[in-house]
Amino acid sequence: MRYMLALLVFLAAPALAHDDGRYAQSPLKGWFDSHRSQKGFCCAEADGRETEYDMRADKYWVPIKGIWTQVPDEAVITEPNKLGRAMLWLDNLERIRCFIPGTGA
Repeated sequence: MRYMLALLVFLAAPALAHDDGRYAQSPLKGWFDSHRSQKGFCCAEADGRETEYDMRADKYWVPIKGIWTQVPDEAVITEPNKLGRAMLWLDNLERIRCFIPGTGA
């Protein structure tokens, strides 16, 4: 019984998200790796992806699985966006870990 409980806990534990290496050869790799929101480092803890976004009452909103979701203030990266396109990092439970808006160019 104890082993079954341990196996159940192990299987139910969420897998850690990670940098999937998509930008490993990019000249911006160091910039990606340095991203940090108030929730912690982005690339080291979650996979990033390009995203669309919207502004509603001074808050950012992004689609997650087709549902527009408000970006928590502590997840917003305020440094200049060198990539130009908006990026979103979700943790393994699909919660917003980091977001950087696009430059609008």
